[in-house]
Amino acid sequence: MFDRSQIVVGLEIGTTKVCAAVGELAKGGSCCVIGLGTAPTEGGVCKGEIVNADLVENAVRLALTQAENESDIEIGSVYLGVTGSHIRGLNKRGVHPVSPVGGEIDSEDIRQVVSAARPAIALEEEVLHTVRQYFRVDGQDDVKNPVGRVASRLELDVHVVCGQRTRIQNPVRLVKGLGIEVEDIAFNGRVMGLPLLTPEICEQGTLIIDLGAGTTEYAVYLNGSLSHCGVLPIGGDHVTNDLAVGLKLTQSRAERLKISHGSAVCDPCLESRMVNFSSDIGLDDKQIYVGDLHRIMHARLDELFQLIYADLNRNSLLRRINGGLLLLGGVARTSQIDLLAQKIFGLDILTNSVPEADTVHDFLTCPEYVTAIGLAKHGARQTSSSRRKKRNLFGWLTGR
Repeated sequence: MFDRSQIVVGLEIGTTKVCAAVGELAKGGSCCVIGLGTAPTEGGVCKGEIVNADLVENAVRLALTQAENESDIEIGSVYLGVTGSHIRGLNKRGVHPVSPVGGEIDSEDIRQVVSAARPAIALEEEVLHTVRQYFRVDGQDDVKNPVGRVASRLELDVHVVCGQRTRIQNPVRLVKGLGIEVEDIAFNGRVMGLPLLTPEICEQGTLIIDLGAGTTEYAVYLNGSLSHCGVLPIGGDHVTNDLAVGLKLTQSRAERLKISHGSAVCDPCLESRMVNFSSDIGLDDKQIYVGDLHRIMHARLDELFQLIYADLNRNSLLRRINGGLLLLGGVARTSQIDLLAQKIFGLDILTNSVPEADTVHDFLTCPEYVTAIGLAKHGARQTSSSRRKKRNLFGWLTGR
């Protein structure tokens, strides 16, 4: 039996499944995953948001029970992930004149610039994360700690992630209704890279794309911190639907075909190859050209990546990303999707499995579980930070 005070649990309510990852705190604030539970949502979630609470409640119960059995612990609280097209990221700069001019920057100046960097958001929105980028002192960028420097002007850049309050609270209320405490809420796109990214890669600049069933989250890390993020209400279910319509198949047949013979890139050598389907009840056998399958999948996935590319290009981010591209989520298993992504973004593809030193569990090689594991690691960081100190001066910037 594990010490409960050393346990953190990440809970992701996805479009097709609920995933609970149990982590055990280790020295230095690291987190070793000791168990995982999953359960299908059975249509209770659409595009990352709950549409049938009863179905989702049952899935959460099943996933938590499985995680408890595997980890030999009793789960009383979780770190909950949220997503949806209502979530947005924005950059904000706070400016504060140092008084007297030419005086030393002190803790009060820091408080003032932090206050100036707080964004003005809509009344119906809630801030999920405020991530410090860097201080700027009299025009000098990338200042890590400005206290004690002589200056006349202090600035602070932050990246803020916010979303619609009611839509954020819906999964929170559901989880609490099951008698489970929610320790903290985190945007999936904020934590999905935690199990995989090293400080060096974050410094170089990294793009992460999590291709789920109903949504695609993406995030850019520059100079060691989150600099940009977004959510698209498009995912693997849309690929399945395109196949069902284009090839005149049932959704279940289209899904099986996508998994067994799908590819994100058209292969001329397979253009004329046929796939034979056994009959569903009441349906005749059917033959599909592999070339038709690949063209339909390529069109949707290319469009998805192009939307992300356009957003990054508008914000002048692509030229600053040198560390590579990380593909996560169930759709990341699609054959040749790394080649398509590499062609569009012009970035090296990074490995999407957690280092073996972190755990002995095989599931950490699965890209669809990384976000839940990232939530557990986010919880480990929060727990370790609160134990070290009681909310320091930069707590609101670094803690979430």
